[in-house]
Amino acid sequence: MNKYELALVVNAKVEDDVKAATVEKAQKYITRFGGVVTNVEDCGKKRLAYEIQKMKEAYYFFIQFDADATVPAEVEKRVRIMDNVIRFLCVRRDAE
Repeated sequence: MNKYELALVVNAKVEDDVKAATVEKAQKYITRFGGVVTNVEDCGKKRLAYEIQKMKEAYYFFIQFDADATVPAEVEKRVRIMDNVIRFLCVRRDAE
């Protein structure tokens, strides 16, 4: 199993319960395909480097998980079409 990190940039205009549901849904995708979520870091609301869809701020979340090599592609496929996620990035982390 490899270690991965999924960075989610969530729309700042949504309610807290919708924001939490979006992150929970991403975690469910990870576990559905055989991954194990190890840590979820909420970095809060931050200013974007550039304007995206007329928004200047968004919520940042970092989800760390262990999974096989096929899982990130499946997760990205589903996260890509989530309404409240404006950007995402899944990377493999080095062993510490």
